[in-house]
Amino acid sequence: MPINVPDDLPAVSTLESENVFVMTEKRAITQDIRPLNILIMNLMPTKVETETQILRLLSNSPLQVNILLLRAMTHESKNTPKEYLDRFYIDFDDIKDRTFDGMIITGAPVENIPFEEVDYWDELKEIMDWSVENVVSTLFICWGAQAGLYHLYGIPKYPLEEKLTGVFPITVMSNQDPLFSGFDDEYLMPHSRWTEVRAEDIRRNPHLHIMAAAQESGVSVVVSEAGQVFVTGHMEYDRKTLAYEYERDLEKGMNPTIPRNYFPDDDPRNDPIMRWRGHATLFMTNWLNYYVYQVTPYDITQIGSNKK
Repeated sequence: MPINVPDDLPAVSTLESENVFVMTEKRAITQDIRPLNILIMNLMPTKVETETQILRLLSNSPLQVNILLLRAMTHESKNTPKEYLDRFYIDFDDIKDRTFDGMIITGAPVENIPFEEVDYWDELKEIMDWSVENVVSTLFICWGAQAGLYHLYGIPKYPLEEKLTGVFPITVMSNQDPLFSGFDDEYLMPHSRWTEVRAEDIRRNPHLHIMAAAQESGVSVVVSEAGQVFVTGHMEYDRKTLAYEYERDLEKGMNPTIPRNYFPDDDPRNDPIMRWRGHATLFMTNWLNYYVYQVTPYDITQIGSNKK
């Protein structure tokens, strides 16, 4: 998919080196088509890495996609320079009167904090409420998925006895949903979290449906009747993201669990093998095609009225 991003976004050079087609602003304006407008609320501290990971997965269709990066105005980033955020990110006030074809809300390293104590929680609630009427489909990832399920549907999160980390086999529970068009019965996805949502809570809500789950990692993909998609893992992770997190926690003296099914022979000295990107790319392409492109009106300003 030609993704339209600012010419000097650092992710561009990384993706181009991987032979991923990225359309910069200069070239995009020469194409007379209706692009999809996708808003990405990046809550991860590793902004550049997360941007690159998500844009990589959005790059597998002939459609043109305009990308806007959204930050939390009420949170001061400790890992990303303000100059970078000012250059590449927008605030909610800049776009709250607009409509979007799709939106992605990422995870965040705040799982052990009650939702109400996260410093940008009120702002995030406002954005999630806004998305219901102004976005065709929102994709929530990891903590973002837990936050969306909690605020929009009252689904609580529960602490785990130890961190769930590794690459787990996920079983597709409904081959009829277009999200899983072209999928095998089982696929792999990285998980990295300290909390979980539980199937019994989700099944009690008639507006939510579990589409994929696993014995080890639990609920993996949930969809709502409103077209929202909640993914409890990190399909976007790079080959070495879990290794980086493991080494980071080692340096902090946290005695972390070795990510399961990740390092060959479960030995952190071995380089991990990438085994999930094919299905991750297919999942993102299916979301864009079936949950966004096939549903969104040509006149994007009609999105709100389309949902009423």
